[in-house]
Amino acid sequence: MITLDVMNRQGDKVGTVDVDPADFGGKVNKQLMHDVVVMYLANQRAGTHSTLRRGEVAGSTKKLFRQKGTGNARVGTRRTNKRKGGGTAKGPKPRDYEYHLPKKAVRAATRMAILSKLQDNEAVILEDLTIAGDQPKTKEFAAVLKALARGMNLDQLPVPKQEGEELLPEEEARRRKKQARRITWLFGTAGYDKKLYKSARNLPQVEVMPATEFNAYTVLRQKRLVLTRAALDELRKKGRPEEAAK
Repeated sequence: MITLDVMNRQGDKVGTVDVDPADFGGKVNKQLMHDVVVMYLANQRAGTHSTLRRGEVAGSTKKLFRQKGTGNARVGTRRTNKRKGGGTAKGPKPRDYEYHLPKKAVRAATRMAILSKLQDNEAVILEDLTIAGDQPKTKEFAAVLKALARGMNLDQLPVPKQEGEELLPEEEARRRKKQARRITWLFGTAGYDKKLYKSARNLPQVEVMPATEFNAYTVLRQKRLVLTRAALDELRKKGRPEEAAK
């Protein structure tokens, strides 16, 4: 069993919750996750790159001068790729990079990505995640984010140093704060909350989405995973085929 901390909006630990790895596949296959992430990245490529080849650039196809007797090296048309302004040899042309892996493999990779976050202590359960009032409030969401970072001791993470480098305490503390601000977050909710989404969309290091819409690339791309209790229950049910079929 994996034990996760449950925190409130103030970043205080209010309990724990046990998660059975079997609910998320039970094991992590790094090769499968890699294949699925590469698939997502390939499907995002526009494929609009294009170069002009020999037959598409402007210029005559006449041989520049006779083969022998000039003392110069032999040359052909000015459209050749060896001359300035010539065409590109075997350059890229528009193409579609999209391809798809089996759906079962993609779903399994998503469960493995979530499980890897749980096993690596990069996930936390949030007791409640709502925005008060009728309007989005980025300031309120930023306060919750700051409290979570403090509760997870992200400002105490070791600072990478170069070999033989020694830092003063003030410089080390400054680097730790800067490192904590660069950490990216993925918040998973039980459903689509428009007000919550609008409150977080101006924070560059934060992404909010329903937990049922997770994919392996989205989960692995963010450094920290935050799930509400309801979102965790939905992911558990989705991970059990017998319950998901009901």
